[in-house]
Amino acid sequence: MRGRMLLVIGFGAGYVLGAKAGRQRYEQIASAADKVWNSPSVAKQRHEVQHFVETKGPKLVESAKESASDAMDKVGKVGKRRHSRDLDIPKDV
Repeated sequence: MRGRMLLVIGFGAGYVLGAKAGRQRYEQIASAADKVWNSPSVAKQRHEVQHFVETKGPKLVESAKESASDAMDKVGKVGKRRHSRDLDIPKDV
């Protein structure tokens, strides 16, 4: 459902930006888009998304930071091991 809505919005935006039909057609499209944007079903979805972002957003950001930090630590450890192996020079050289 959301995918379809995004597709329709994308096509609409592309048409508005690329159309050469003149100001009158632009006003018609903008009016239709405004009606869709302010329709009860879209307003409900916007509210749900806003609520989700406000409640879950900080937790998701923190989780992403922790995952990135863990990944950086793992990469650092692997890099240190490889670097120390590269420095092991045989004594008979």
